[in-house]
Amino acid sequence: MTSGPDRKEILELVDEAEQSGARHSRIAELPGLHARTLRRWREAEEEGRADRRPTAERPRPVNALSEEEREAVLELCNQPEYAHLPPSQIVPRLADEGIYLASESTFYRILREAGQATHRGRAQPPQKLARPRPCRATGPNQVWSWDITYLAAAIRGTFYRLYMVEDIFSRKIVGWEIHEQESAVHASSLISKACLREGIQSGDLVLHADNGGR
Repeated sequence: MTSGPDRKEILELVDEAEQSGARHSRIAELPGLHARTLRRWREAEEEGRADRRPTAERPRPVNALSEEEREAVLELCNQPEYAHLPPSQIVPRLADEGIYLASESTFYRILREAGQATHRGRAQPPQKLARPRPCRATGPNQVWSWDITYLAAAIRGTFYRLYMVEDIFSRKIVGWEIHEQESAVHASSLISKACLREGIQSGDLVLHADNGGR
């Protein structure tokens, strides 16, 4: 909110515009103010008092979390089972267990104030990876690419994992499965079953992942 000389300058411009025939309500829209705000400023100027609202001390909300409650939220968010999850997934999981510490927005605010709001969930810190060796497929079953895609469930903040393997040359989906968790065991089992169906022998296939690993 504007105060001091800036407020006085705006009121002078308003007076000048009104003298030129402009409507008061339309004038207020130009600096992005409400007409009631201009009236309050004018009354304050006429009475010689300053607008104290910007510097007013506001009481602490009665439902604000105590320092102990804030620490409990941070401690829970840093537990191994929750450290990689954003509040949009933590809060629903706690609710399923009958636990309520704070709202989702409060979780985000506490993490943000503690400098822990970034690199949670899928937003991981940037990593320097070695440039993968280029692969070229001149026929089917030479190079496969696999990845895991998140599928939103009916419950907010809950996701399934779609494991999919695709042949680079033919674009054929040679295998796919849906699981609740990410697991190397699931991925290994899916690829092994796909190799059996396609008759792939050991050493005949290059398996390419989305991060360049093979």
